[in-house]
Amino acid sequence: MISIDPEGQSTQDNYKLLIGGIIPRPIALITTLSEEGVLNAAPFSFFNIVAADPPMIAVSVQRKGGIQKDTARNAIAKRQFVTHIADERYVEALNVTAAPAPPDVSEVELAGLTPVASEIITVPGVAEAAIRLECVLEQAIPLGGTLIGDAGVPSTDLLIGRVVRFHIDEKLYNNGRIDPEALKPVSRLAGNDYAKLGERFTLVRPT
Repeated sequence: MISIDPEGQSTQDNYKLLIGGIIPRPIALITTLSEEGVLNAAPFSFFNIVAADPPMIAVSVQRKGGIQKDTARNAIAKRQFVTHIADERYVEALNVTAAPAPPDVSEVELAGLTPVASEIITVPGVAEAAIRLECVLEQAIPLGGTLIGDAGVPSTDLLIGRVVRFHIDEKLYNNGRIDPEALKPVSRLAGNDYAKLGERFTLVRPT
């Protein structure tokens, strides 16, 4: 085994080990609404489930030079966002939303995605996703970074969202469960690589 001290190498080198080793990662397309009414969207693979009671998810939004990204800034200001599960049907459009667009440009429009009104919150989602979750912001936690004097400069914003409405394509839904073959989820690997669902196998948990 190779032993590596993360404090002895650069952030980028640590990042490469994380995204190369922690695979596959689910991808969330997050939509938020700016104070000016611009519908922003961006994909994130630092994303997963937090709890089921109540249903909560978490997404980590990395900062650039200590500056919050549009997604974190908008979600914190509005206390709302929509989480979409990435799937094969719209993955190319999802990739377009990763473009470094200015805050006054809607990545939803840029990618040719279709806005759809939410039921509980004011932030719209996108119609192309087979699963979308309306979320209210439970907590926003600044994390990481370095210390400059007595002031901490976080490197990321951890957004914890409480799901207040599930929207699921009826083709996926069967007796309270979701058919993964019908969902056709897409996951993130390292670099420019992605993965499809692939082969499945079953293991019964010990009792």
